[in-house]
Amino acid sequence: MRTQRQVVDYSLQKRATLRELRTGRIGTYEACDASPYLMNAARYHGEQTDQRCPVCSRENLWHVHYIYGDELKQSAGQARRRAELPVLAMTYREFSVYVVEVCRGCGWNHLAEQFLLGRDGVTDPDPQHRREAAE
Repeated sequence: MRTQRQVVDYSLQKRATLRELRTGRIGTYEACDASPYLMNAARYHGEQTDQRCPVCSRENLWHVHYIYGDELKQSAGQARRRAELPVLAMTYREFSVYVVEVCRGCGWNHLAEQFLLGRDGVTDPDPQHRREAAE
């Protein structure tokens, strides 16, 4: 996406959680605790990935995109398909997107990524146009 910025990747935290799970420091119930709301969001708004679940290895992971921002009003906190994000990015000035990976089989879930989208990230290549817009 053209306006995507300030990306935060949570893969190191995911690896630490999986290491704690494999060494027995946390139980499967702690790692695979997806709420019914998250499971429904994965079912209706999620997008299947090519990655297998790191816990059960039976099913592919699903990505759910949640949007948050002051401008979104009632839409804040909703799950959206990735295809909807570019339209929203051109509609609103700025909002955050949180990508959660979910296994619909065992309930594994983890925050995978966070980033900002919105018109504020679009830069106009014509500096004259920017000066006129500022006046």
